[in-house]
Amino acid sequence: MLVEMVVDGVELPEDGSASDDAADLLVRVAEGDERAFAELYDRLSPRVFALILRVVVNRAQSEEVLQEVFLEIWQSAARFAPNRGRGRSWVLTIAHRRAVDRVRSSQSSADRDVRVGVRDLAAARDVVAESVEARMEGDRVVTALAGLPETQQEALVLAYYGGYSQSEIAVLTGAPLGTVKTRMRDALKRLRSELGVSA
Repeated sequence: MLVEMVVDGVELPEDGSASDDAADLLVRVAEGDERAFAELYDRLSPRVFALILRVVVNRAQSEEVLQEVFLEIWQSAARFAPNRGRGRSWVLTIAHRRAVDRVRSSQSSADRDVRVGVRDLAAARDVVAESVEARMEGDRVVTALAGLPETQQEALVLAYYGGYSQSEIAVLTGAPLGTVKTRMRDALKRLRSELGVSA
């Protein structure tokens, strides 16, 4: 008898053989199935919104990005290849990219304001400088993350942006828990090296 594990209210077998419901729904969405799209939205929008909110911080902007993400999913579901990755990971990756784009866009706007002298107070300039520095560091992390092998990248995205534990990632990806731990350890080691951070 298989031991069941509950992830987001869905019972999954612990042997990692969980079906990829998101992938099945994405395939149907690519065929124009509106019901599948509604079901995909109902299942994933809370997780996607949480990820976006962590990156963007501003709730109103996060809600806008959530709409953009699901519009992109509706329009580009045909690009999803079930044999190349999990449906949930594909959706979370789109969400993360959109959230980072929104942050960059907001930062560009703020930078333009600074250049034209809208923010004259010294204290405000210090806040802007710190914000710019943080955004630049974030860009370095995104670039370094993109350079990782897909399996390592998927594990980190699910853990840090999706909020999943290593055990849940093992179930979602169908990989043994030890493999997930190794992927994450190797990915973090490589990121530290790329970013010049000591362990």
